[in-house]
Amino acid sequence: MPEGDTVWRTAHRLDQALGGKPLLTLELRWGELGGRELLPAATLSVASRGKHLLHRLDTGLTVHSHLKLEGSWRIERTATLPPALLHHPDLRALARCATWSALGLRLGLLEIWPTRQEEARLGYLGPDLLGEDWSTERAVSRLQADRPRPIGAALLDQRNLAGIGTFWASEGLHLARLSPWAPVAEFDRATLEHLLTSIRQVMQQAAQTGIQNSTGFTARGRTSYVHGRSGRPCRRCGQPVRVAAIGEGTRRRTMFYCPACQGGRAPTDDGRPQQPLGAARPSATRRRR
Repeated sequence: MPEGDTVWRTAHRLDQALGGKPLLTLELRWGELGGRELLPAATLSVASRGKHLLHRLDTGLTVHSHLKLEGSWRIERTATLPPALLHHPDLRALARCATWSALGLRLGLLEIWPTRQEEARLGYLGPDLLGEDWSTERAVSRLQADRPRPIGAALLDQRNLAGIGTFWASEGLHLARLSPWAPVAEFDRATLEHLLTSIRQVMQQAAQTGIQNSTGFTARGRTSYVHGRSGRPCRRCGQPVRVAAIGEGTRRRTMFYCPACQGGRAPTDDGRPQQPLGAARPSATRRRR
């Protein structure tokens, strides 16, 4: 799922393309929203809040979208917009002004709200690591109120702080040498402040560059220490990186970590050998030999 830095960058690009401009088209292909007349309208701004996108109109409405796992917003020049894109089966939203067009593809959520309701609808979110509302003090307080939970699960809970996903949680905890499964109660305030500050710094860089990396290297395959590297050597100690589940129920996620650097194996890790992601598994015939 795209994380806060990707969503921030998407909002920034949409705002540059559409902000302050009258819309020629605003079409939402989503359930009961399909066919709803939203024009005349102009874009006031497009902003992000954690993993949420808010397209605010001068009519007092906000078009709220969430990318979920597969969604994206694509920007094309209106004059050269390929006609085939207008009939693409994955197109769920279309916003066009005279110069630029924005196409929402495979969006995971699309809604319309009165803009005045934004805070009421998204007020459950914690401080946004890349937003104007960021407060390290408030974010740490929310984490400390979640004392029994594993720190990895608490970081991923958008009610504590908004914008972190499995990439930044895995990388941030590895950089700090903290076990994702250790309860929040084990860490003092200074440790949590340092953790959030370091994660925020690398997220800010990624938001500006468009390259999600924590290592300082942007080449493919070198952008992370542990995320996506199960079965491969830890870049710090050389021992195998592993992946295991964290959280419960619908909040269950995957977490990459190094047992040697981060305090041992996860309680949800069965200890079986893990192949690198994308590696071909042995065929049934080969396994029987």
